Amino acid sequence: MNRTLRAAGFLAMTFAFAFGAPASAETWVEGTHYQKLDTPVQTDSDGKIEVAEVFWYGCPHCYHFKPYVEAWEKTLPEDVKFVMLPAALGRSWEPHARAFYALEAMGDLNKVHDALFDALAGEHRSLETPEALAKFVAGYGVDAGKFIKNYNSFGVNARMQQAQSKIRGARITGVPAMLVNGKYKVSASMAGSHEAVLKVVDYLVDKERGMEQSAETSDKEAK
Repeated sequence: MNRTLRAAGFLAMTFAFAFGAPASAETWVEGTHYQKLDTPVQTDSDGKIEVAEVFWYGCPHCYHFKPYVEAWEKTLPEDVKFVMLPAALGRSWEPHARAFYALEAMGDLNKVHDALFDALAGEHRSLETPEALAKFVAGYGVDAGKFIKNYNSFGVNARMQQAQSKIRGARITGVPAMLVNGKYKVSASMAGSHEAVLKVVDYLVDKERGMEQSAETSDKEAK
């Protein structure tokens, strides 16, 4: 029986090589599983390979994607920087994007980040004004007055403009989406699943790393 199974396995491998096996999970095709941007968008990651997640706190798909991203982020090598870009693709999204940057400026984002996802995507609560958001974050130990001040600050306005310019430049119309080094975008609809998105991202990170190493080698040879 074992000999028969081994023979069957050998034949299966032979046919696979002869006639072409189905594409493996690591076979990612530009234009199918990811898109290369016609014009790269700016990154700000101190020479590291930047991976940005474009999201909205009220998006159920982002909510389901969140644990995958968090587990993946823990495995990132030193040359990769992960950032989050809150999208304001609709008017009702803008307060939540502002809240993200206000909390980040205050150093309080970690206190409320999960709770905002739970409230907006999980419980579908209505938190669409700075006052409602201030009251909500105050329940997690954030100073409501300072939150409002930061929410309306020049710094948050600037961060909002930069993020939305980057999102528009990448022509992102839905979330969640991943941007790799300002050159590629990936979504679950392209990759096939949340898990596959991160595999495609890893593939593109390796691709960027290889291109950077080749460029460094060429520079050294030129000198």
